[in-house]
Amino acid sequence: MLAKELRISVGRLARRIRQLYTNASGDDVSFTELAVLSRLDRDGPHTSAQLAHLERITAQAIGTVLGGLHQRGMVAREPDPADRRRVITAITGSGRAALVSREEVITARLAAAVDSLTPDERERLAAALPVLADLAERL
Repeated sequence: MLAKELRISVGRLARRIRQLYTNASGDDVSFTELAVLSRLDRDGPHTSAQLAHLERITAQAIGTVLGGLHQRGMVAREPDPADRRRVITAITGSGRAALVSREEVITARLAAAVDSLTPDERERLAAALPVLADLAERL
């Protein structure tokens, strides 16, 4: 029963955050594209195979995502100096700006929602965060 309730609650929260991310700006950057930009910003340049693995999407899907981001100047693609058959993708200033603007909007919305909780609810939420992060890694 706990697993089902967790799935429903976290699923609703995830959907709402996805909606906020995609509606936070007037451009057409998808949630998956934002996830890839975030990964590149956080972890640095990667090959498309690495990104597909880390984001748990197919090679075909990551190719489409990276192609769209590259066309809009949000990522740069360069040959890997160690193996020129591979391409390394990195976030650009334009990609970082799109990501930062959304993160500011979403963080402000989340902060307002968290501030509306009681002090006890905020404490319980803070205590649950490490458990949720660990659980995400186990899936």
